[in-house]
Formats: sequence, structure tokens, C-alpha cells
Amino acid sequence: MQGRGIGPDARVAILMTNQSRWLVAAAAAFRVGAVVVPLDYKLSPPEVDTLLGLARPALLVTEFGLGRRLEAAPGVLAVDCPASADPAEGWTRWEDVPDAAMPALVPRERGDIATLVYSSGTGGTPKGCLLSHGAYLAQLEALVELYPMLPGERFFSILPTNHAIDFMCGFLAPFACGATVVHQRTLRPEFLRASMQRYAITHLAAVPMILESLKTAVEEKLDALPGWQRTAIDGLVGLNATLTERRPRPELSQRLLAPLLAGFGGHLKLVFTGGAFVRPELADFFYRLGIGVVIGYGLTEACTVITVNDLKPFRADSVGLPVRGTEIRVVGAGAGGVGEVQVRGPTVMSCYDAAPELTAAAFTDDGWLRTGDLGWRDASGHLHLVGRQKNMIVTAGGKNIYPEDIEGAFGEVPCDELAVFAADYVWPRTGGLGDEELVAVVRGVTDLHAVQSANRKLPDFKRVAGIVRWDGEFPRTASMKLQRGTLAEQLRAAVGRDAIERLA
Repeated sequence: MQGRGIGPDARVAILMTNQSRWLVAAAAAFRVGAVVVPLDYKLSPPEVDTLLGLARPALLVTEFGLGRRLEAAPGVLAVDCPASADPAEGWTRWEDVPDAAMPALVPRERGDIATLVYSSGTGGTPKGCLLSHGAYLAQLEALVELYPMLPGERFFSILPTNHAIDFMCGFLAPFACGATVVHQRTLRPEFLRASMQRYAITHLAAVPMILESLKTAVEEKLDALPGWQRTAIDGLVGLNATLTERRPRPELSQRLLAPLLAGFGGHLKLVFTGGAFVRPELADFFYRLGIGVVIGYGLTEACTVITVNDLKPFRADSVGLPVRGTEIRVVGAGAGGVGEVQVRGPTVMSCYDAAPELTAAAFTDDGWLRTGDLGWRDASGHLHLVGRQKNMIVTAGGKNIYPEDIEGAFGEVPCDELAVFAADYVWPRTGGLGDEELVAVVRGVTDLHAVQSANRKLPDFKRVAGIVRWDGEFPRTASMKLQRGTLAEQLRAAVGRDAIERLA
């Protein structure tokens, strides 16, 4: 970077899978005063080309296999470039960069831009959030105050570092605190558990889908135990839950439940989760095992985290309280106190890059960021989310329904993936309007009775009318958020409304 003349405010894009060189490249860019542009390696080459055209980076740091598929790549620093390969003009192999003296640190102010981050999702107009050094420092200070990582502790980085959660928890926080980062690219539960055991992992950030897989693996092992042994373990789990009701006590839990926690390495203390609806039963399962589950809520536009639970005491029913320095309000509250969540504070983005109209639409006249998320606050100030404004369904009876809320009711159904849609959204009617009905799109379901049983427990107006079986994996962002619009398009193109299997 120094040799290419990259300095203050120049942009350095990073397109890589989970690995240490992602962090090295970002640290180098910050060292010379550049702006880091994290890119999602799961995007298609045309989508990456579009973002490169918008960001106009002076350098792209990428893996050879990813970079060679691009048309709009600028100067490239290529990782894992075979010696036999013929790099394109302007390309440099990472392995060929000579040793050099540490470049002088280019000082930055809190108001200077640190990153240009494109918000998750591939549909619509790309929105690049300009986030300042001050925003990240305010976020870091607030989170480390709650959950410091100490020298000798080890964070397990399994989410892509381009995502806000891992950028903070798997890069800035561990490096600021002197902790260690362990990277892994596969999300298969058996490999996750093996690495947690090998490296004695203490901290982990995971989306709910990963936690569901780990929970299933634990339950399968417990179900295979002799009856007396299972009864003994259940008793110890219950005792641990009683002793840690007011606050986590990881040292106690690790002694009390050592054989059970050995599957997670025996040292796992905290799991940070969010990005999608977290079933209370899922969070409670791990907390009862002595693993603190920190549920939070955030946006790319607000750096990382807006609210987070402080585990004083543990609560699985909310996304927590605003972090220090951040304010939230609920606007336009209707029945049940549900309205749009809005936020302001030092972690909120400066603006969208080169998009004044989008920036103006994102903020209220009095300076609050519109999140587009719907929620309500309880008497203790904790925030409860119910869904996205654009996903809300209004029934013929005037009831508001949130797909994310209904999906949580099917959490125990044995299937690979499940998503709830309004049928008219997937297959718009060409004639007159009819009564809206809900459908559950399900991958890998084998027990229809379990779906029917869960459905009957819902109020009448929330029940799904039927299921649509789907073979392909659901499209998701790097943080495993469901891309509802993309899945609806795939359904619309492949099957008709007659594919709905009606439930009794």
C-alpha cells in the first residue's frame, strides 16, 4: 500500500473468506490512513463489480480465485495466487510483497471516515454507509465495558469478517483487548466443535441458525445416554440454572458440567448472537448449560450494535437495552405499543456514500435514523422486535402479522429451513382481491404432524394455511439473514399457488 502511494482517505477494498490476512490487510489500510471497504465474498461477480464501480478503491485485496472472476478489479493484491499463475497487469502476489520497515502511522481524527460498508442484501440500490473512526471507538468502548476480552482469551471467528458483528467482535475488540482470534471457514457443527476443543475457545459470535445446529448435536448426544446418566445430567443442568439465575458464573458451570461442556472445548463463556430472530428456548438452552448468550440488535448504518442484553440477569425475551451513548425511540406506536424503532448516537453513520437523497430519506427531520424495524419497549426499557415494516402483513380483519414472529413458533419443527410468506406476495392475484393467507415454505421437512401441531398453538389469525416444499437452500446474506425477496422470486418462477399443501 505504501509503495502504491495509498494514503489518507484512499479506499482499500477487501474481498476474502475468513482468515487472518483479512485482519492484516485491514490493519495495514488503517495504518496508512485509508478507508476500508469490506465486501461480501458470497456476492456474485457482477454484484461485486457493481460495488467496486461505486466504491472506486485504489486497491483490492482478494483471494486469487475470487479476483480472477471480476471485470472491474482495480490494482489487486492477490492472496493464494499459485506461483504458476500469470497474474493480470497491476496484480501483486501477497507472497511476493517484500519485507519493509513499518510505515509511519498516519494520524486520523474521530470524525474521519474509517470504513465504507455496503448494507446487507443484494436487491435494490446498493447503499454504502460511511462510518467514522469515532463511531467504531464509541461502539468499542461501550461493548468492552460490558464484555471485555482478556489476554489469553480466544474468540472464534466463523462469520465473515466483512459483516459488522465479526468486524467488531473478531477484529477490533480482541486486538484492542489483547485477546486471540481463531478463524475457521466451514460452519459444519462437527468441525466447529473440534476447533472449540482444540483451541479452548472462550468467545463466539454466531447467528441463530448455527446455534440451532449446535443445540441439535448436543441433544442427540444426550438422547443416546442411558436413562440414569441422562437423569443425572438433567439434574446438574437444573442445579446450574438455579445457581446462575442472577448472573453467569462460567467457572462454576465449567466445573459442575465439565463432561457436557467438553464438547464445546470446556472454556466457552459467551456467545454473541443476533441478526435474526432468536428463539427464547434456544438462548435458554445454552444459558442453562452455563454458556452466557448475549442477544443484541444492530444495523450496518449504526456501526454494529444498537441494543444488547447485559446478562444482569439473563433475559431471552428481548434484544436488550441501548448501549451506552445510544438512544432509541419507538415512533407511530399502535396496538401493543408496536412502532418503528429509530436511533441516534455516536455510532450512527455519517451518510450514504454519494447518495444525498438516500441519506435524507434515512433520517428524520430531527436527526434520528429510521431503522425500518418494528418493535416495542417494556417497562424496564428493553427492546422487543417483531419484524420489518416492509414484511408486515395486514389481514382482512385488520390484524398486523410479522413473518419473523410466526417463524419462531415453528422452531422445534424438524426441518432444515422454514420461512413464512403471505401467499399474495409470492403469487400476486391478477383478479380481485381475496382473503390473505399465510404459507410456510419448508426445506427438508419429514414430519407434517409436527408442523400441524405447532400451527394449532398459534392464534387463528397467525396460522399458516399450508406449506410449500422447497428443495434448494434458502438464499441468505453473509450473516445468514434470509433474503425474502430473492426466495419469493425463486418460488414465483418455479411453482404456482397450487403447490400449497393445505394443513388440517
